[in-house]
Amino acid sequence: MGEWQHGLFGCFDDCKTCIIAYIVPCYVFGKNAERVGESCIMCALAIYVPFLNFYAVTKVRGLIREKRGIEGSCFNDLIIWWCCGICALVQEAQEVGWDQGGQMIARE
Repeated sequence: MGEWQHGLFGCFDDCKTCIIAYIVPCYVFGKNAERVGESCIMCALAIYVPFLNFYAVTKVRGLIREKRGIEGSCFNDLIIWWCCGICALVQEAQEVGWDQGGQMIARE
């Protein structure tokens, strides 16, 4: 199985993404969701709805892991988001290339 391209605390590998995720996390999360086939708008809005937000972030992180062949579990995804949400968001954004055009290409 694969690993994340950047560590959980690798926020400063991409300062632009880190700053944008801190200021408007809904935008970055929506773009991450869009890169794995989910609705950008619905996921961006879901991040502000209690309880629905944890479902949405866990689902999107799980989809990213699945498409990239990264080990992990739903429970770990939930705990990571609960403890370090912005770090998880930046890690996911770096993994999917959230600010690049086109569709995500899975590793072979």
